Amino acid sequence: MGKIRFPLPAKLITGIIFSEDKFFVKTKDKLTNEYGEVDFESHKIPFTYTDYYQEEMGEVLWRKFLSFKSLIAPEKIVGIKLFTNKLEEKFVFPGTSKRKVNIDPGYLTLARLVLATTKDFSHRIYLGEGIYGEVTLRYSKDKGFQSQEWTYSDYRSAEYLQILNFIRSIYQKQIGELKNQGRRL
Repeated sequence: MGKIRFPLPAKLITGIIFSEDKFFVKTKDKLTNEYGEVDFESHKIPFTYTDYYQEEMGEVLWRKFLSFKSLIAPEKIVGIKLFTNKLEEKFVFPGTSKRKVNIDPGYLTLARLVLATTKDFSHRIYLGEGIYGEVTLRYSKDKGFQSQEWTYSDYRSAEYLQILNFIRSIYQKQIGELKNQGRRL
């Protein structure tokens, strides 16, 4: 019989797609009110990997990544995705149901990046309350984060991988500090 072990706390991240900086700022404010201090904010990256969001959100789109200082229990991602969905519903263009932002929450561990989604597919696992989880990237000691066959093209890009590997280094230091403090992990 296998021994039950609980996972280490994880690093909460969000990828936010937006057309105007003011929409990003309002979204970041709401997220920090809910999840605390941001310990990393990426530069503004042109979102040119797909035109999927253009009709809804605008022709010129950007993405920024945030990571949060406070670590989370991985199972909390369900509630976080539900919160970000409600936040997207609040930030719509007047008189429409078109979103001003798209928020992709996920968590990062030393081994993987998991993104939360409402869309079921063969490679996604149901987590509860209508939310699925996808291991979007896996970590290789020699190569850093590596994509899966289903990984979206933007998450395969060298720029995103560099950002996510950097966030992983922040997380790795946090885990090391917790261990040095004698906290039970």
